[in-house]
Amino acid sequence: MSLEQSIYERLQAAFQPETLNVINQSHLHAGHAGDDGSGESHFNIEIQSADLMKMSYVNRERAVYDALAAEMKVIHALSIKFIK
Repeated sequence: MSLEQSIYERLQAAFQPETLNVINQSHLHAGHAGDDGSGESHFNIEIQSADLMKMSYVNRERAVYDALAAEMKVIHALSIKFIK
């Protein structure tokens, strides 16, 4: 399973989001610091979840990072956009 798919499945299971987009942006960072050559090092997440919106912004970020604890061991950069 790809890292992108793993991120998607973990967030889907944790938050049952109305909208979830996991965008692999690793190709934009090829040759830069943090590029491990795997093609799976930089991701952008767009997520809309009623459960997350009940939390403060900081707690939303913590919840996402907690849900992705295993993946964060290999991800170099993660951008999160919370959709209302």
